[in-house]
Amino acid sequence: MQTLYPDIHPYTTHRLTVEAPHDLYIEECGEKNGIPILFVHGGPGAGCEEWHRRFFDPEVYRIILFDQRGCGRSTPHCHLENNTTDKLVADIEAIREYLNIKQWILFGGSWGSTLSLVYAQTHPERVKALILRGIFLCRPQEIQWFYQRGASEVFPDHWQKFIAPILTANSGDEQQTALDNILESYHKLLNSNNELQRMGAAKSWSIWEGSCSTIQPSKSVINHFSDTHTALSLAQIETHYFMHNSFLEENQILNNMDKLDNIPGIIVQGRYDMVCPMTSAWELNQNWPESRLEIIANAGHSAKEPGIVDALVQATIEYGKFFK
Repeated sequence: MQTLYPDIHPYTTHRLTVEAPHDLYIEECGEKNGIPILFVHGGPGAGCEEWHRRFFDPEVYRIILFDQRGCGRSTPHCHLENNTTDKLVADIEAIREYLNIKQWILFGGSWGSTLSLVYAQTHPERVKALILRGIFLCRPQEIQWFYQRGASEVFPDHWQKFIAPILTANSGDEQQTALDNILESYHKLLNSNNELQRMGAAKSWSIWEGSCSTIQPSKSVINHFSDTHTALSLAQIETHYFMHNSFLEENQILNNMDKLDNIPGIIVQGRYDMVCPMTSAWELNQNWPESRLEIIANAGHSAKEPGIVDALVQATIEYGKFFK
């Protein structure tokens, strides 16, 4: 079974000013003349972590990581102005031009799979291949599953903690009204003038996602999701996007799969993914003849689970040989 490569440090970092007021953090690791590959993180709003560099052979790949608008080391933190899907797609293209890359591979999980697919459909001539995990197509049924009813049936204990800020902020009949539209209720809490209420809601929102991401409880995953800096950007940016249907047209990704003709892809999906259930990965694969679906029998959503790590590293090895 493949494991992550050893720790690696960037050989250079960049700050790229895009549309005001956003300034992006970018780093490069590995082989300067290697196959360019872009790590597209999840959320939206999660940011990159140091271990994200380790899916790739540093002697084969020019490894590029960046933090999307409003999160991680990009600034300003949690900023929602000019923060939409098409803006993030434009940022990826701006990074490619800034780094003088003709074509690259995109590697994205969860929301990172969404953004990678939308970018590839917008700029297919710039994409060598896609490696995607935990497919999220940003359709209403996916939001309903995780934030209204679905995952709640599997994790009722975590769900009770998730809805606690809503119950605390409302009383009487207002509680049920608020629970009938949890996304809207959280959006209201996360834009409250009460800093304690806002921060408490952000942590509850983020920890819910972390708690459901692995089959076995993972302290490191929960620690990441409960980090104040991460929780605030994840919660505020996710609710901002989800309140606006992720700034996508209805079923946009599946309706535009013809634009990925001749672009190969490997889809890695945990069988028991409770955050992004396997239906979306299945439908994506069925509509993308050039893709291969790898179903990991003993995994959920997290890229840290051993079976997911194995499949993703295997995918980078395969494309490293193919595009050598």
